[in-house]
Amino acid sequence: MPTHPTQQRSTFSGERPGVQQAEATLMEHYPRLVRLAYLVLPPSLGRHRRVLAAHATVQRALPGARAAPEAPAPASVPAQTRGAAHGPARDDGGTEYVWMRLRVLRAALAHERRPRWWPGRLPPPAALRPSLPAVWGLRLFPRAGGASELALDQALAAVPGAVRAAFALRLLEGLDGPEAQALLARAGAPDAAGAVRAAGDLGGADRARAGSLLRSGEFDPCVLQTRPSDLLRRRHRIRAVSATAAFCAVAGGLVAVAAEGTPDTSPVSRGVRNAYAPALDPAALLRTAAEQWADTSRIDFTAWPARGDRTDDPALLGRALRSWGGDQDGAEVSHTPGTVTVAPAQPPQLLYAGEVDGAAVVLFHDRGVRVVRYAEPLSGSGRPALDFARTDDADVTTGAALVVSRDGNRARFLLAPWISRTTTRDLLAPDSPARALRVAPDGVTAAVPRPSPGALCDAWPVLQLRSSERIVENHAFLLTDLGDLAPVHLTFTPKPAGGAPARQPREATGTPALLAWAHTACSMATLRGSGVRAVNNWEFAEQRLPQAGAPARWLCTRADTWQGPGRVLVQFLTPGLAPTAPGAVVADERDTARCSRFGQHVLAGTRWRAPSGQWYVLAAGSRAVKRIEASGSVQGVAVGRTLAVRAPRDAPVELTALLEEGGSLTAVGLPRRGTVG
Repeated sequence: MPTHPTQQRSTFSGERPGVQQAEATLMEHYPRLVRLAYLVLPPSLGRHRRVLAAHATVQRALPGARAAPEAPAPASVPAQTRGAAHGPARDDGGTEYVWMRLRVLRAALAHERRPRWWPGRLPPPAALRPSLPAVWGLRLFPRAGGASELALDQALAAVPGAVRAAFALRLLEGLDGPEAQALLARAGAPDAAGAVRAAGDLGGADRARAGSLLRSGEFDPCVLQTRPSDLLRRRHRIRAVSATAAFCAVAGGLVAVAAEGTPDTSPVSRGVRNAYAPALDPAALLRTAAEQWADTSRIDFTAWPARGDRTDDPALLGRALRSWGGDQDGAEVSHTPGTVTVAPAQPPQLLYAGEVDGAAVVLFHDRGVRVVRYAEPLSGSGRPALDFARTDDADVTTGAALVVSRDGNRARFLLAPWISRTTTRDLLAPDSPARALRVAPDGVTAAVPRPSPGALCDAWPVLQLRSSERIVENHAFLLTDLGDLAPVHLTFTPKPAGGAPARQPREATGTPALLAWAHTACSMATLRGSGVRAVNNWEFAEQRLPQAGAPARWLCTRADTWQGPGRVLVQFLTPGLAPTAPGAVVADERDTARCSRFGQHVLAGTRWRAPSGQWYVLAAGSRAVKRIEASGSVQGVAVGRTLAVRAPRDAPVELTALLEEGGSLTAVGLPRRGTVG
């Protein structure tokens, strides 16, 4: 939608404009009004019906020859001027536009207040007129956006229409809070003040970005894509209408209503009664050429070819797509956090279809946003499974494998076509060499052990893969199974070297990395099923211990999720620790940027008992820390990146650090009671 120049706001008098004035206003601001109606209308209508309802709502807003005048607006919202610095520029469009906008808003909000028994395709009782436009034989829907637009659409679908209306009025119409509240109240919205407050929580802190998303093609019902409606379903309806024509002549309008509510029993269209139907046609599935991965600059799931011995089985593919599209009766559905489970807006990409471990398995990739796995048992009465996982911004490593089958404590993986060598190793045996792993011609590996899900952690199997030199990567990397469809990429950041630039994460295949992971691998058990994308072990400090004199190491283990938020565990490795003994977890923090490229400074502390029995408070910081101070019941200052001060075991203490550039830093965490000895 174009941005209009800022003008003096006009106070709405409530006087109904003439028909010609209203028509001129509608023609000038039609896309703007239709977008507003589309955003307010219930998403449960489906995108096709929602598009038609938005256009119908705006067109029915024209005043009739005998329309009753609107109630005058309250005088509590004065005209005022808004500069560009105060919010989005806005053109009120004159009193005629303000009047039309109120009519559109009132009608759109009324859709959500219909009785549940009211026929879904008819307007509410207050607007019983012919609902135009009418479309026969086509499905209409706006152009699909990206992951951000999809996430915003899901957020809007989860709130009432009044909140969606307040959100649109604030970001698209440029109204401030009191103005939006007054307009919603006049449109009949319940709890207008609460709706405006709730709208402030949508879209995150970046209001400008949220406004740009609302102006994208995802929410523009005037720029549409078309697909044919379900042809077999249409044929069945034509036959049904012909067979009941005589009864229609007698029963009249009753038959029209009954026919609208007749359930569709067509096996092709069962569960696909919305605008997503064209995307669920097996014939429309996208397939990538077998060698495209070697001749593209985008190395991710889009470069995977379709593999497996059932890629040309339309019956299997159709069942998988219908299950994804909503026909999930009896299916076991799972998804990683932050993954939407709605049907695809466009035909997905086929990655695999074949038989593995007694099940027919299909893997799809949806527009760079997620992967979907469908599995149905080949025999017996077991239920199908439908699993969803986010995979946006996957790359050579995070897009290198997918779990194709899990059977007990073993799993098989489908590997990316650019994997040239496949081995396995045990993180708790860092000195043992990697072992070769057999891979079938269709890219499915032999079954490999999974990390034990129980409390016992006596092994941690991982895949060690090497990418092909054909994509000028040719490096080895580690992946581990944490219970999601996409295995987790493991990396390592070595301790800082004196005078050297800050180290960057690297592949965890070298000796220092494997030794560090031997101490910290078992801590990943708490990350299972949480949608983790990658885990990095950062050895951020080394500290000489008092009395003992031997060095201890501080590690920050950071898990990044596909959603973005991360979790960090700070672990303290005392000298003399057995090669595979777990480190002491001294801090655990969620939803933080610490230990990432956006949180490169870290300070941590713990209590430690010396061989003499004396307790100390220990602290260490990353390379930019130049001074550490302990306060509270324990007082101490150390110049440099480490601190050790005597303290009673249970003494309360706070740790802060001063950075070289002048900022300050608080500790990740300090347990109340120390047990490191």
